[in-house]
Amino acid sequence: MQQSSSSMAFESSCSKEFMFDFIIQNGAVVDGTGAPAQRVDIAVSGERIVAMGDLSSAQATATLDAKGQLVTPGFIDAHAHSDTYLLIEPDAPSKLTQGITTEINGQCGGSSAPRLDKARLPSDWAARFYPKARRHATGAEEQKAGPTWSTVAEYRELFDEVAPAINTVQFIGHNTLRAGVMGYDPREATVDEIKELQRRLEQALAEGGWGLSTGLLYQPGKFATRLEIEALAHTAAQAGGMYASHIRNEGDTLLESVDEVLRLVEATGIHAQISHLKTSGANNWQKIDTLLALLNQARQKGLCVHADRYPYVASGTDLDIVLPEWSSAGGRDVILSNLRNPATRRRIEEELDARTRDWSTVMIGGGWTPEVRAVSGKTLTEAAQQFGLTIGQTLCRIIELDETRTGAFFFGMCEANMLRILSEPWIMPGSDASLRAPWGVLGEDHPHPRAYGTMPRFISVLTGKLGLSIEETVRRMTSLPASAFSIRDRGILRVGAFADILVFQPDAFSDSATYARPHQFSAGMSHVFVNGAHPLQEGRFTGQRRGRFLTR
Repeated sequence: MQQSSSSMAFESSCSKEFMFDFIIQNGAVVDGTGAPAQRVDIAVSGERIVAMGDLSSAQATATLDAKGQLVTPGFIDAHAHSDTYLLIEPDAPSKLTQGITTEINGQCGGSSAPRLDKARLPSDWAARFYPKARRHATGAEEQKAGPTWSTVAEYRELFDEVAPAINTVQFIGHNTLRAGVMGYDPREATVDEIKELQRRLEQALAEGGWGLSTGLLYQPGKFATRLEIEALAHTAAQAGGMYASHIRNEGDTLLESVDEVLRLVEATGIHAQISHLKTSGANNWQKIDTLLALLNQARQKGLCVHADRYPYVASGTDLDIVLPEWSSAGGRDVILSNLRNPATRRRIEEELDARTRDWSTVMIGGGWTPEVRAVSGKTLTEAAQQFGLTIGQTLCRIIELDETRTGAFFFGMCEANMLRILSEPWIMPGSDASLRAPWGVLGEDHPHPRAYGTMPRFISVLTGKLGLSIEETVRRMTSLPASAFSIRDRGILRVGAFADILVFQPDAFSDSATYARPHQFSAGMSHVFVNGAHPLQEGRFTGQRRGRFLTR
């Protein structure tokens, strides 16, 4: 990462007596509320902001001269997937360089816990090695293994021991819960199974879960009825929890899928977040007016519903999402069994080849085998040409080689609709990405560039293309998500708030990651403080970590 070009100085005070741990002076303070920037000093002791104003005569262990810089609350990533990766790369480098100090994890129905009975982690998480909690470790050779926790309480214990650099809010994934109760069977839940799902959700929430998330496009949650989801939402609401949803369909039945969320909110009173709001597929782009009218009318009626969005026109998810429904119902094991049966495989290939779809809008992302990695960053059309195969044959080959773990980017959105969505005052940024690093095991794959660039690009789009003020833009990234998710004492700079603070040069804060070269840090973030610790100083990682597992 490039060094900051600012003339900031982070200097130790000569005085042996001090009132504060550190003071940030001379910066343009944008407090997160949307109020105009002002010149005030900020003093921190321990984890919190303890004074603001003219502190020129105050004493502190250290002072930071932020002249020419913005000072803002830490950004909140309203939709993330770093659950387990925070245990592997606790410095969270791709997040810190974007100014992210808190993530909302456990999204799209998939969470790190509770990992019970038949439930398994997504294959990219499951393939990693993790530290063991100290009380479970019996020797140096057993310090790391595959996933070593089952319950939310056990995951939380390990998180606290690892002490990542950033905070996490942990949602409980419906797909994870459902797989633990009834496996990956493509069927409706029985009354007794719904009761067991509710019981396990209650336990997970009591152990620190923030709410319920669904991924109704994915296995096995896509087979859940509205009755099942509503019952679980009631359980979450009664515990004070929230609801976040990757809706059933973001294209052909987009409006019906959004209406399903609104009906649930009306029935249960739960606060809801619609994940990565979009109009997917060119034939659905004209739905934007109806979509936004539907949501704004619901909000005017008093329904508490927000949404997040990343500032890119390509989505990113598993490549196997394109397989015919009949061939993937039941999840990974069923998919691989079908692909390894010659007759079934030919049927899948023929159905894929018969589709009238522009496959050049699908790009291969992260691969797990050398043959697949050789086509990472290429469109599916280009990969088929390189392999000398049809589209259907190419898809089946890649999915089988990677055992369903291949990621892909789908260029199915238009910029005009993205800007319409981002212009709504209740939309906040969500990267829809887990943390990454250009090194180690998390640097081996090919992620969506949003993993590294969401926050600076969000600022660039809102202030540049939409003409919003920096104060309003920062509000969307800080106090709005803090309010929407009921996160206390964060997302705002005021006395008593936690010291999650950023210092950066707005003109220099920019994204560098691309679809072809995603492992590139954002530039221009000078200082990041999380709970008073200083994990990013003058653009350099310090190793200081004081992130928290946040609870309601």
